[in-house]
Amino acid sequence: MKSALLQITSSDNPAENLEMVRAMVAEAAGQGARFILTPEVTNCVSTSTTRQRDVLQHEEDDQTLAGLRDQAAALGVWLLIGSLAIKTHDADGRFANRSFLIDPQGQIVARYDKIHMFDVQVSESETFCESKNYRPGDKAVLAKTDFGTVGLSICYDIRFPHLYAALAQAGAQILTIPAAFSPVTGAAHWESLLRARAIETGCWVLAPAQTGEHPKTRGRTRQTYGHSMVVAPWGEVVVDAGDDPGIHFFDLDDSSVSEARRRVPSLTHVRPFDGP
Repeated sequence: MKSALLQITSSDNPAENLEMVRAMVAEAAGQGARFILTPEVTNCVSTSTTRQRDVLQHEEDDQTLAGLRDQAAALGVWLLIGSLAIKTHDADGRFANRSFLIDPQGQIVARYDKIHMFDVQVSESETFCESKNYRPGDKAVLAKTDFGTVGLSICYDIRFPHLYAALAQAGAQILTIPAAFSPVTGAAHWESLLRARAIETGCWVLAPAQTGEHPKTRGRTRQTYGHSMVVAPWGEVVVDAGDDPGIHFFDLDDSSVSEARRRVPSLTHVRPFDGP
């Protein structure tokens, strides 16, 4: 099935981002893509909590979600909204980092809240504390589609292989890993981690990513690594999108999942053990 990753540079203006993404989705569908994927925080990249509180919405009011659901239905395509930053009703006021899988009728087939929070110091000048503003999810999510079973995840989840093993053992054939990766960790680890998750599970790994320098929020900028990737179940990199925004096409072939798992059936060799 012809599919497409969107690599974008979101700003902190959800309305502008929606207009940009809708144009790219329309172009991808016009060139035959039936499954289209966007990156993490498609609706808003911001370094300011105050700005986020001003522009983010609850799921039921979110215009990016509504607009992309309508477009998926109008175009008759499957759409993974890699994630949206969404307000919640939690008492502490933290947001959710939530992925949505939309079917060709515009219905939400699955929603997934990012489980693992990016609380790290990647360099002397670059520190992240995602859990300060986002509350973690606590549920792994699978979705059955007419092109295979999809296991959902987001960005930093990639460093926790037990999540992907559980998804694959529960039936996932495709793993989605939308991201807004740091340039420091991206250069060091992004491709290696994506290939490892594909090889370990015998799944397709689809990883649309934010890229480049995002517009300033209250004087501060954020950079993301780009290099949206598609990795086949045997570990080959099928797409590497490089640094620039754009649309990148690929073909999903479900037979390659069964072939990779036939050659190395490691999912059937898992054994319990004691210790350490």
